[in-house]
Amino acid sequence: MPKRRKKDLDQGTPDAGTRDGRTGGEGARGGRRPASRAAVAAEAAGARHAAAVKPGEMEEPAEAARAAAPDAREAAGATAPQAAGAVKPGDAVQAWEDRILAFMREKAYRPLTATQLAAAMDVEGPEAEAAFRAALERLEAAGRVVRTRTRRYGVPERMNLAVGVLHGHPKGYAFLIQPDGEDVFIPAENLNGAMHRDRVVVRLVGRARGGRKAEGEVIRILERANRELVGRLEWQQGQAGYGFVTPVDQRVSWDVFIPQGQLGGARAGDMVVVEITRWPEKRRGPEGRVVRVLGPADAPGVDVAAIVAKAGLRVEFPAAAMAQAEQVPERVTARDRRGRRDLRDWLIVTIDGADAKDLDDAVSLQRLPEGGEAVWRLGVHIADVSHYVPEGSPLDLEARRRATSVYLVDRVIPMLPPRLSNGICSLNPRVDRLAVSVIMDFDAQGRRVAYEIFPSVIRTRHRLTYEGVERMLEGDPDDPEVRALREQHADVLPMLEEMARLAARLTARRERRGSIDFDIAEVKVVLDQQGMPRELLRRERTVATRIIEEFMIAANETVAEHCHWRQVPFVYRVHEEPDPDEVEELAAFLTILGYPLPPRRKLHPRLFQQVLKQVEGRPEEYLVNAVVLRTMKRARYATEALGHFGLAARFYCHFTSPIRRYPDLVVHRIVKELVARGTLPAQRAEQLEAILPEIADHCSQQERVAEEAERESVELKKVQFMMDKVGETYRGIISGVTPFGLFVTLPNLVEGLVHVSTLTDDYYHYEEKLYSLVGERTRRTFRLGDEVEVVVAKVNPEARTIDLVLAELAGELEDYAGRPSRGGRRGEGAGRGGARGAGEAGRTGGRGAEREAREAGRAAGRGKNAARRTAAAPGAGGAAARGGRRRRRAAGAAAGRDDAGPARSQAR
Repeated sequence: MPKRRKKDLDQGTPDAGTRDGRTGGEGARGGRRPASRAAVAAEAAGARHAAAVKPGEMEEPAEAARAAAPDAREAAGATAPQAAGAVKPGDAVQAWEDRILAFMREKAYRPLTATQLAAAMDVEGPEAEAAFRAALERLEAAGRVVRTRTRRYGVPERMNLAVGVLHGHPKGYAFLIQPDGEDVFIPAENLNGAMHRDRVVVRLVGRARGGRKAEGEVIRILERANRELVGRLEWQQGQAGYGFVTPVDQRVSWDVFIPQGQLGGARAGDMVVVEITRWPEKRRGPEGRVVRVLGPADAPGVDVAAIVAKAGLRVEFPAAAMAQAEQVPERVTARDRRGRRDLRDWLIVTIDGADAKDLDDAVSLQRLPEGGEAVWRLGVHIADVSHYVPEGSPLDLEARRRATSVYLVDRVIPMLPPRLSNGICSLNPRVDRLAVSVIMDFDAQGRRVAYEIFPSVIRTRHRLTYEGVERMLEGDPDDPEVRALREQHADVLPMLEEMARLAARLTARRERRGSIDFDIAEVKVVLDQQGMPRELLRRERTVATRIIEEFMIAANETVAEHCHWRQVPFVYRVHEEPDPDEVEELAAFLTILGYPLPPRRKLHPRLFQQVLKQVEGRPEEYLVNAVVLRTMKRARYATEALGHFGLAARFYCHFTSPIRRYPDLVVHRIVKELVARGTLPAQRAEQLEAILPEIADHCSQQERVAEEAERESVELKKVQFMMDKVGETYRGIISGVTPFGLFVTLPNLVEGLVHVSTLTDDYYHYEEKLYSLVGERTRRTFRLGDEVEVVVAKVNPEARTIDLVLAELAGELEDYAGRPSRGGRRGEGAGRGGARGAGEAGRTGGRGAEREAREAGRAAGRGKNAARRTAAAPGAGGAAARGGRRRRRAAGAAAGRDDAGPARSQAR
């Protein structure tokens, strides 16, 4: 086997996959080393202002750099930060980052080396130089500053470059997604070894025009995203030979070649986890080794196990965490009860899903005597997880890594070991449990007039279910089952009726302040013993779910406001107002439908609430809910009280689910410290200020990972459910319109694609601003929200796709089921006009209404659709559209020849 070239696999490897060894705006390699600081300054000045000095005129070199661009130096700050000792190191680095960016964005700036840049910016003293170097490194690592091969630095936008994350497509091409810029189309031949989700630098080779996206070529890979891939071993040469693994994520368009001896015991047809040992190059695919065998791809549970592995979710708990969990007592002791208010004689219940085991919230309600301002006294009692999970302990560190429990279609991956999550921390009935209680008094209008927060010990009376409470409150009193249920719970029935009244007041009060209430349908998948879907049930919103939703929101708002006014470091749940450009697009669309947004100087959630009220019960209700939802930003965790736009709340946090969310656990610790001391010691406050921003960012990121895995597991089972439904006819609603066809949502909430090629009665044009396809000859129009009759033509569980055809045209397409699956699937909607609606952005997935209700899952917007890609991308008809996975399984692969080998929140 020929000796391989050494390949640098570091994340920050510069110029990986470059075509000509250069980046935009750079000179040749190497160059002389300046002899002195003065020479460096002179070179910097010459590089930046060559035309400023006439022949025969020469300034003192050190002064030349300072005089070269006074405008740039002024913009960046006249001098380096003074009195460095008075500034925290992190603040000094941040200050230098801002100065460097401002300096480089000046028109006069041309790329400089780090030494030249330091001289030009008057960096003096060891502390300033250390902060400057750290800032430059951070900016380069983040891709906000680019270093050329000649080690000169500049901002990408001034160098005809763009930095972002690749979003791959099964056909081989990709899009560069920029945080603050338009998407860039990358043809397959210009990826230069980059893969889906890699962070890259792209040279722009074609500008956007005429509706076509800008085009680019990857010149540097900043960070590799796919160090491990999950896929199916499709082909194997002999028992211990070589093979190829096809990733389950079709956006990774390379198969992975597994050399001889690296199969790890896997057999053809197994689902495996592969570690990449050699990254793809321009004409050679990646190589890897099997590190884990999940089992035969068709074995029960392996399909969801593949989703778990692909998401990188942690399943097994470390030995240290498990050992600590084993030491946790199974019962509340007398010592545990010290310093707590005893509420064990209160009438307290849990209301949860029938299959829930981690019961982290309980509620109580008392009707107060007449004559006072307050009418109701509501108690929200949350499991005191922090008592059993000390900060910094093995259990705490593992919970922080996971950040959240993950509720997949057939399993739960808990944040804490089951001994805690289903045991001592779960508020099981008729046993003592530790809690943190929030007691709130409300007047007749649902306004909170008083509150108290304290540690408690409780004993819940009943473990109620949403279904049972709904039947007791809304069921037919003459129904024998309802009557028996009411008699069985006669001791709590009056309290439940009062809870329904208070919840209605709280809902009305939220609506008056402008809270947005999305009502997007969700699906619950019922599985058989083999893990295959037996039934798809629509989750309905009920009085019971509304009770818990409103009570949890009230507690979260109370705790957030309590901590805000005490000016302590804290983790808030924030939902920022939508991007103005997105709102303008929404306004234009709503005007077309006849629901114009009123004139507005400032965005307020009431604007969106009013629109949703207008369309309630109308045919376009589904459409408008979906498009308004798309306009919302994703909720996240932050250390500043930025408010919650969807809830129209000034203060909001997550407090009510510490068994399954790490931010709630952090909030509990802070709240208990405040209760015990009245304030936080200065040292503790400084410690929290240092760690909370990273915790907030990490938990936001892990929440997105969990939501995607939850959604993907549900989508998989929905596709599997439709496998034996080919040929059946359904009435559905158009939930997405793209240049390549119509996405249609069926009554069972399954979504499929009517490809434009099957619309044989006319030639259809995509009207982006109208969210519609319009027939050229007949002017027949298909738009979001229209009802259509479709036939299931084909189901591909591996690609997770369902092909539909219009029922009226099905007779002309009898051979359609025999055609290969088409490109253009989920995740490539057409621009902002390709609104996927509820089909993607509106799904909350995972635990559904049973848990979403707790945190206003429907009472605020889900994240912006992250996959707004156009199928009509420039270059898609060339090499990128040749399609398929790039496999080169030549006989030479086994010999290791160099040319062988394989060629889409919530705002809760």
